[in-house]
Order: sequence, then structure tokens, then C-alpha cells
Amino acid sequence: MVRRRFSFGLVSRLSSPIYGRSPCSGGIWTPCLGQKRSFMTAKDLVESEEPEKKVTNRINMFSAINQALHTVLDSDPKSYVFGEDVGFGGVFRCTTALRDKFGRHRVFNTPLCEQAIVGFGIGLASMGNRAIAEIQFADYIFPALDQIVNEAAKYRYRSGNLFNCGGLTVRAPYGAVGHGGHYHSQSPEAFFCHVPGIKVVIPRSPSQAKGLLLASIRDPNPVVFFEPKWLYRLAVEEVPVDDYTLPLSSAEVMRKGSDITLVGWGAQLAIMEEACDEVSKLGISCELIDLRTLIPWDKELVEDSVNKTGRLLVSHEAPVTGGFGAEIAASITNSCFLRLQAPVSRVCGLDTPFPLVFEPFYMPTKNKELQTLGL
Repeated sequence: MVRRRFSFGLVSRLSSPIYGRSPCSGGIWTPCLGQKRSFMTAKDLVESEEPEKKVTNRINMFSAINQALHTVLDSDPKSYVFGEDVGFGGVFRCTTALRDKFGRHRVFNTPLCEQAIVGFGIGLASMGNRAIAEIQFADYIFPALDQIVNEAAKYRYRSGNLFNCGGLTVRAPYGAVGHGGHYHSQSPEAFFCHVPGIKVVIPRSPSQAKGLLLASIRDPNPVVFFEPKWLYRLAVEEVPVDDYTLPLSSAEVMRKGSDITLVGWGAQLAIMEEACDEVSKLGISCELIDLRTLIPWDKELVEDSVNKTGRLLVSHEAPVTGGFGAEIAASITNSCFLRLQAPVSRVCGLDTPFPLVFEPFYMPTKNKELQTLGL
């Protein structure tokens, strides 16, 4: 193996044991139990499994999301899809043809009021329905912040589990799109990761989007589901036709390696894959992990990887200060301190409003990641 020097240390392989892994499975948030991010398994949940890829279609991400919504509406008569302009398909066409098939009483437009959209979803879900609310852009989710943080996330806790709004899923397109600027390109996932009682899920591809969205809708907890708008049409792959779910709070090792661990989510993983390919030409072996669920995140899998490689780089589009990468860095530094051969590094967006013409300077790119690796 060709040995290269990273900016934070010499590349080497650790001969550390891989400790047993027990990632969080689908269940009910129970922060009131006094445990560390306690997560209780729910017996009434159907256990999620990786899809058996038998019959597939090659489709893009917005079509995969549309398939998932079709599946839910078709299989559960108590499910509803609503939001701004969803009746005609939405800005990104994710709800195309849903109203024609399932009717105006189950797929309907709402006023331009995000607080009302989520508030209505909470009420609908609290009555035992599956409420799938669409926020047209994640940038506009902030008027609904009070409803999500102070109502949806605390509904079960404040009633001692007598009542809940676990059937609520809030969908929102997030992240860069190439020409969105400061009102249509933000990545606000970290705001919601601070709140016990909700889950935050972000897919990286069409097949992941369908499986994770179906799992989110059927999960007994409120879920904020961020969809990378950059990938709606750009990401295309084979997606199982049948109904399937992917496990929440279970990260996926996309690429095995021995020299450094890279962690990301959403559209950023495509950039990280390019960086992995580039450094592999120099004999550097990267282990790439898609977190998929940010809260509760699969800390055990990341710990296992870092204990093996001794190094960690986290990358996301959101600003670096207070981004969820900071939580990962702090947590892994604490649990893997004696195994780390260098400080945890982050390659993220800048601490500025998301720019328009200067977007290429703002975004965490492959070259920025290579520079962090000292190449």
C-alpha cells in the first residue's frame, strides 16, 4: 500500500477488534425514562428489512417518492397527503396523479401557512390517522417550528403515553439545487436534531427514498423527512416495485475501508464517493457511511468504523457551526478517544446565508475534502 500523509496524521491500519453492534430499531421515543437517549422497541411494529430486489423499475427519486405515497394511500384508507399545491403534483411533481386516484378528500391543497399545515397534521395524526404533510421547501419550515418542536415532539411525553401523534410525517425538499439562493437551498436538519421525540431522516437515492419514506410513515413517532431536491431528477437507479421498508436509525456502510471513515447523508454522499475514488488511486482506503437517520443516529456503527480506521471526516451542506457534524465529532471523540489517531475533521457549508452566484464557494466539494485529507 502506498503510504501518504494526511493533514492530520500518517495513514495506517489499526488492528483493533470490532465491537458488537446493536443499532436502534423502529420503536417509540421514551425520553422520560431517564435513560441516555432511551429508545423502546414497539412490539406492534412490523420489523423492517432490506428489500429483496426482485422486480424493479429504473426511476428517479421523485418518482420513487411518488410510488411510496401511492403505496401508502392504497394500503391504508386512513392516510392523507396535504400541503401547498400537492393537488396538481407539487413543485417537484412528487404528488403527481395522487388526487386523481384517491380523491380530493385524501389528497388536497392547503393555505400558504406552514404552521397551519403541521398543526392540522398533528390533529389528524392524534386521531389515529396517517398524516403526510408536505412543506414546499425546507426553507419555509420555520413558521411550523413551534408546532413541530413544542407540540408534535412533546405530545406523547406530556400525556404519559396516553396520547400521541406518531402518525405524522413532514416531508420537505432541502439542500442545494444549483440556483436556489438563500431562500430555497438551506439545510435546516440540525434544528430538529436538537429535539427529543421526533425522528429526522434523509435519503441519498431513489431506492433509499422509497424504503425510508414508507418506514417513516409507518413509524409510531413523528418524523421530519428531508428530501435532497438536487437528486429529484438527477439520481436514477433500479427501485423495487413492491412495498418495502428500510430500517430507521440504522446507518449503512456504502464502502468498506481501513484508513479513514467518512460519514454523510443525502446528496453529499455522491461528493464523498468521488473523493473516495480519487484517494483510492493513491492507496488510501476509505470507509463511507450513510447515516440515513440523523436522530436517533446509529452511533454504534460509526464507533465500530472509527475504532477500526482511527480517523473520521464528516461532511454536510449545512453551515459548519452548530451543524449535526459537530454532534457526531463530539460524540465520537468522547467514545473513541484512545483509538483516534487525529482530530475529527468536518467539511461543511460556510457560516453565511446560502449564496446564489457564490454557491460553488459555499458548497462542500470533492476538492475541499481532498484538501482536508492533505492531498
